[in-house]
Amino acid sequence: MKIIRMTATFGKLDRAQLAPGPGLTLIEAPNEGGKSTWCAFLRAMFYGFPPRDRDKAGYLAEKNRYQPWSGRPMEGTVDLVWKGRGITLRRGPRGNVPWGAFSAVWTATGEAVPFLNAENCGETLLGVSREVFERTAFVGQGEVFLSPSGELEKRVAALAASGEEEVSFSQVERRLKDWQNRRKHNRTGLIPRLEEELAGVENLQARMAGTLRRSEAARQEKEALSARKENLEQQLRAHAAAQRARQARRRRDALAARDEAQAACDRARAAAENLPPAEALRQAQGELSWANTLSANLRMAEKEIPAARQAAETARETAESDPCFGGQDPVQAAARAQSDHDEARRLGKNAPLPLSLLGAPAGCVLGFLLFRVSNGQTVSLPILILAALIGWAIIALPMFLSNRRRKQTLSALLARYDAQTPEDILDRAAGYSRKVSAAQEAERRVQSVTEERDKLADQRLELTGRLLHFVHPFAPEVTELFGVSAALSRALQQGETYRLARARLDAAEQVLSALPPVPEEENGPEPVSPPSGDPAELSARLSAVTGELARASDEAARLEGELRSLGDPAELDARRAALTEALERRRGEYAAISAALESLTAADSLLRERFSPAVNRKAGEYLAALTGGKYDKASLTRQFQALAQPAGESIPRQDLALSGGTAQQLYLAARLAMCELLLSSDESCPIVLDDVLDAFDDRRARDAVACLAQTARTRQVLLFSCHSRDGALLPPDAFHLRLD
Repeated sequence: MKIIRMTATFGKLDRAQLAPGPGLTLIEAPNEGGKSTWCAFLRAMFYGFPPRDRDKAGYLAEKNRYQPWSGRPMEGTVDLVWKGRGITLRRGPRGNVPWGAFSAVWTATGEAVPFLNAENCGETLLGVSREVFERTAFVGQGEVFLSPSGELEKRVAALAASGEEEVSFSQVERRLKDWQNRRKHNRTGLIPRLEEELAGVENLQARMAGTLRRSEAARQEKEALSARKENLEQQLRAHAAAQRARQARRRRDALAARDEAQAACDRARAAAENLPPAEALRQAQGELSWANTLSANLRMAEKEIPAARQAAETARETAESDPCFGGQDPVQAAARAQSDHDEARRLGKNAPLPLSLLGAPAGCVLGFLLFRVSNGQTVSLPILILAALIGWAIIALPMFLSNRRRKQTLSALLARYDAQTPEDILDRAAGYSRKVSAAQEAERRVQSVTEERDKLADQRLELTGRLLHFVHPFAPEVTELFGVSAALSRALQQGETYRLARARLDAAEQVLSALPPVPEEENGPEPVSPPSGDPAELSARLSAVTGELARASDEAARLEGELRSLGDPAELDARRAALTEALERRRGEYAAISAALESLTAADSLLRERFSPAVNRKAGEYLAALTGGKYDKASLTRQFQALAQPAGESIPRQDLALSGGTAQQLYLAARLAMCELLLSSDESCPIVLDDVLDAFDDRRARDAVACLAQTARTRQVLLFSCHSRDGALLPPDAFHLRLD
């Protein structure tokens, strides 16, 4: 990508223009000359202003800091070339929002660029996010030093791995540690909470068991006291017999429910016996969803092909129907147009008038010589005038005829191109070249859409075959994707039915185990009529009995109420089992996360071993060039702290141990290395440097300019400087602009 021209009303800039060259351009300006403002303007044109940037103590937000001094609205334009086509970016106010309006158009046609908007402009054109751009190719004033960045770490990891830029080591490490803390962090983690809740359930069960024992003792004491009265004993025994009969009935019902649940579980197990695991079935459903997506994309691609072909045919017919060059190769047409342009320029030049005027004195001399030779007398004035006219006619008349033929030939040549001037011939050739380029681009679009359609079709066919192969073991009748969907749903339903049947069987067995066994002799039917009397009434009748009997009865009633308030023992058992299972699962997760952290750390170390040599080697080469070979090695830590190693020494030095100028040269070398390795070379991101040479001495400034000139062979470099010495260091092919 190349920046052609910038126009800005931004900060101190008032409709100012800046047109850098394609390679290295030095923009020289004094302090407060607008260098940093131009840099901030270029960054804002690509990325806008940070949405969360706010004024605070000692700091102004960019949108407020760069309000135009002139009072005019903040606005700007950038003309650039991207992938061989000119694009014009414009930003300005929208209502009360500064910099809220954005547009991107093709410079040649003025039509909107469909894939660019205010949010993705910088990342699309430069190939990097704002965060990575500011830490590689954009060096603000005094900002050459690097700081840690998750986005830059992602891009660094992509260089060493497979090109994925979705995650970074620090982000994954932070996520895993957060998961660890969520499971086991003092008393707030999941594991401590589960342990505390399980301890509470176990304490409640222990309390229930003690209460149950005391209640049983009170009941036995009450029965012993009630034995004193035969009548009361008989009634109490009748009540006890009825209670046992009810318990026997509940046990029989529980056995029947358990047997029914067992039969249902056996049937569900037989239906789900040959099915794949539920995880495999859900994964197959995901692949089925992707297959449906591929089908939709395939239909869209097939709809795009006719339009693309029609556009290609139209563009080809437009190029072939050109009245001047139709059917010719663009290079040959350009050569022919250049030749005819040069010929037209030559034919447009007439013989100079002074040359034609030489005929008069020549004629006078000729008449004088002829007359003296003929009679030896003095030549009179009329004879001299006649001789001058004859001489002028002999010389000027052929020139006049020659100029007339030139004009006729030029008119015929311009008429062939329907041109008014020779430059119009070159314009006709350029227009034809654009038509041919448009036709070629349309043909490439047809090929791209066709290839995409074929790729989608192949993917859908392969995925359909894999899904059919997956479901045929348990659904051999399926032949298409709709049947695959039904088969997968049916298989998942059968698996879920088996799981529920197992759960019902476990619940029935728990209920049965909670019921005490009933002796065979007491396992009879319940009496037709319940025993007469009420336990409460019987207790009232026993009021005349000793105070011991009353106390025992009160204690028994209190303990029974306490048992009811403590809840159902079966529910507590189920809750304890669920808590124990959840606790074991969380402990297993904690162990797995710890193992993942160890593996991640080891993988990151291996990844950095693969990445570091490339960046360190390139940074060392740049550092050697910037320091005249005094430092020939450089390295970066994970926190992007740079170290430099002097030539001939074995121990690197931290940036804090270096002079200010050398430290800036070290980080400039690291940035240039990352620009070369991390930023795409297909559409090279420009490098913007604001006063990075201010701390360099003259020799290292010369070396730095030479290094930047070498870098400018592959990408545009904009070097802002307040030193006039830097202009004298530029190579001949560099551009030098001075700002007032």
